[in-house]
Amino acid sequence: MNKSRLAAIDIGTNSIRCIVVEVDQQGRYAILDDEKATVRLGENLAASGSISSAAFARAVDAISRIRKLIDGLKVTDVEAVATSAMRSALNGEELVAVLTRELGHEIKIISGDEEAELVARSVRHNFDMSGKRYMIIDIGGGSVEIMSAVANHVESSFSLELGAVRMTDRFMKTDPVQPSEIEKLRRFVRSELKLSFPEERLTAQTFIGSGGTITTLANMVMSMRKHSFSSSHGYEVLRSEIVHLLAMLARKDVKSLRNIPGLNPDRADIIVAGLVVIDEVMKFFGANMLLVNERGIREGLIINCIKRLKLLPDTATQRNWKESVLEFARSCHYDEPHSRHVAKVALSIFDTLAKEFGLKKNDRKLLEAAALLHDVGYFISYNSHHKHSHHLIRHADLLGFSPREREMMALIARYHRKSLPKKKHPEFERLEPKDQLIVSRLGGILRLSDGLDRRRSGMVEVVALTRSGAVFSFKLLGTEDISVEIFGGNAKKDLFEKAYGGAVVFEV
Repeated sequence: MNKSRLAAIDIGTNSIRCIVVEVDQQGRYAILDDEKATVRLGENLAASGSISSAAFARAVDAISRIRKLIDGLKVTDVEAVATSAMRSALNGEELVAVLTRELGHEIKIISGDEEAELVARSVRHNFDMSGKRYMIIDIGGGSVEIMSAVANHVESSFSLELGAVRMTDRFMKTDPVQPSEIEKLRRFVRSELKLSFPEERLTAQTFIGSGGTITTLANMVMSMRKHSFSSSHGYEVLRSEIVHLLAMLARKDVKSLRNIPGLNPDRADIIVAGLVVIDEVMKFFGANMLLVNERGIREGLIINCIKRLKLLPDTATQRNWKESVLEFARSCHYDEPHSRHVAKVALSIFDTLAKEFGLKKNDRKLLEAAALLHDVGYFISYNSHHKHSHHLIRHADLLGFSPREREMMALIARYHRKSLPKKKHPEFERLEPKDQLIVSRLGGILRLSDGLDRRRSGMVEVVALTRSGAVFSFKLLGTEDISVEIFGGNAKKDLFEKAYGGAVVFEV
């Protein structure tokens, strides 16, 4: 299959980032390399009005290294942009001209609105937000882009000069920072927000955030919660966690901050200002939840490049979570009729039990996805394929699932055969007790449903499920003799019985 290699370069106020991807003819891509250089173009920019000679030299050095990287990887197309620092520096255009020569590809200085559009494009590609109102925020070193959106449409976007480097330079003069400095920054952020949003106040429960400050925040919260997810993409952070983290970080000097788990030492001196900005923005819009988008501007550039090369038609619709799951399942050559039938049986059982056991709409989504993916481990080998399924799902790039949901879904699939959930399974042990219960209950339904399709022929339907005391009676309808399927159901009803506290009997 013909594949193209593309690079996206984002020259920001704090760092220069380059992502290299390989794209196929359907517009699907895989990341080959992700390079970052902390250059601090915004250092003392507010005071002097120009990028310092030291920062100038660091940028040239970083672009020279990126040039070697993209040449070595045989990249054919490059999208390169410069943002806030270059927009505001007196010598911004001069530096861009030098970097363009060094890179051998054009670098464009883009506006705050163009920056916001790139971020929104990445969000649309990564999150299924159909039917929801939400806000998007990207916190850079120099500027902050804020957008309000409904479903897949951005209603309005604003670019504010509230970046983490810019705010640190302006307000954080001591080490450790003083409460009075934080309070001055808070008042400044609030006044800038009121100026930008003077009309009727928008409210949104959820923010989708990108940029180094946001991913660093997610990594620190993951360390605090002792979570070990493979990435922070899609991770959920509560505003209360930001408030607690900020209170703890604000008391420390930069040397101590460099040792905080999850905090990149390069970002230690600017993290407090960055978190104050996030906290004030979320408070202003009444938001309680922050969803982490690890991709941001560079992915927006990649999508632009893919469209420009006509590898992704403009009419390509936003994928939803189920399409994302099916796309992944097909890439693992799964048994589609069997998996769809097991999902259908599992959902019919779920719907009967949901009200009595307090099962939620989101639990149904996890069960359906796990049922569709439970056998993807065959792609690696039959032996222990349930463990391979677990591993593949954990690391899959699935749209519309947080890292917590992906972990639960992987475990639900894992327990469709062989051993039941045990405390000695580290991934199960790390879940909170309420999530362990959900995994056991949904895993019990999936395990039983898989047993009832023992010959993978889709012959059995569960037409009624009744409960009398501690007995669950499943009324089955089969197209022919289903004794093998009943044997399969009896062999795999153990987790269901344990999770729901009752015996299972089958009636034909």
